[in-house]
Amino acid sequence: MTNTTVFGPHLKGFPAGGASLTREQIPAQGWQLLRGDLALPLAVLKHSALQHNLHWMRDFCAQRGLHLAPHGKTSMSPELWQLQLDAGAWGISFATVFQAAVGARHGVPVLLIANQVIQRAELDALALLHAERPALRSMFLVDSVGQVDAIEAWAADRGFNGRFEVLLELGLAGQRTGTRTADEARQTAARIAASPVLQLTGIECYEGTTAYCDHAKDRATVQGLMDRVDAIAREAIAQGWFAHEEIVLTAGGSAIFDLVAERLLPDLGRPVRGVLRSGCYLTHDHQRYTRYLCCVGERLNLRETLRPALEVLACVQSQPEPGLALLSMGKRDVAYDLDLPQPVWRSHPPHMGQGGAPQPVPAHWRIDALNDQHAYLRFDAAAPRAEWPQLGDTVASGISHPCTTFDKWRWLPVVDDGYRVVDAVSTWF
Repeated sequence: MTNTTVFGPHLKGFPAGGASLTREQIPAQGWQLLRGDLALPLAVLKHSALQHNLHWMRDFCAQRGLHLAPHGKTSMSPELWQLQLDAGAWGISFATVFQAAVGARHGVPVLLIANQVIQRAELDALALLHAERPALRSMFLVDSVGQVDAIEAWAADRGFNGRFEVLLELGLAGQRTGTRTADEARQTAARIAASPVLQLTGIECYEGTTAYCDHAKDRATVQGLMDRVDAIAREAIAQGWFAHEEIVLTAGGSAIFDLVAERLLPDLGRPVRGVLRSGCYLTHDHQRYTRYLCCVGERLNLRETLRPALEVLACVQSQPEPGLALLSMGKRDVAYDLDLPQPVWRSHPPHMGQGGAPQPVPAHWRIDALNDQHAYLRFDAAAPRAEWPQLGDTVASGISHPCTTFDKWRWLPVVDDGYRVVDAVSTWF
């Protein structure tokens, strides 16, 4: 299936009463956001930052001999996945079979489901997907003997005689999924290898939830985890548990991926495909991941890392009292799970005679609360009036955590540095 998305007035932010458009027709509309051509709030992607980030991560992986399977659940956007594949990504990672099916039906050739598959309905869906697409390659995570038992029971009930590729997951105490001990890893790997329904393709882990922006602490955590990966990989080779000559080793969130990258190509005497799964890199953000990438830059002595590409634009719709303005965006429009949005620039309406040019916001501006459809913009009422938000101003906010901003939008315009719309992408949540 090709992406035949039609953009139209059923999408928030799209011109009311306008004709529905294909993606190819979007640039010809000549929309200029600083002129007020699209209603706010509106999440937008900056083309220049997208391209920078795309090439930065491509080069990061290429220099280390690594492959990239970026996490597609970040954007759930087929257009952005295709950008990543065109830039050399080996495949796309997903969190659920539903997400993976969206990817496969939009042409993703390799699906890495970075989660356990155990529900019968999900196993049904995955089997159907492979029946529809014999050339498709997928793999999912297994972290217990009980999961293998459940999959085999499903296969017996359904008369399924195929085999799923799987990755043994190693986890950390107190964190998410994955085997906790060497014995559990060993028992699970042996059980997978003996299963008529599964093939052990490699080993997976996830370190992202352990990042603290503390070089020594982060390195120690990653080294301990990757030591375990190395140990079980060597035992699996010795025991003949891997199904293929090439072994897949995969890790890497978007916070301390540089540390796991150092350990994804060990000398095991067998071909190794080291796969990073960082997903937030494409759009990055203005807060949480910016802090993490400062640490990456320090460790690698980099002049430049990633650039924020995702902003949410809103309008100053009320200034009811000194020190408070209300913006036309809220929890339905922007992420708030890690940090509240951060105002980064403002633009006066064209009728004020200033051409709508973006200006950095005063340092005393901050958003300290969100309702469903409102953001509380606080400012210093003692500051000069010129530094106060004005009714009708456009205020752009940087976000913290792209994953929980994308899921609030079914389309996002792509803009050039002058905020002219040059493209658009869809999301499939």
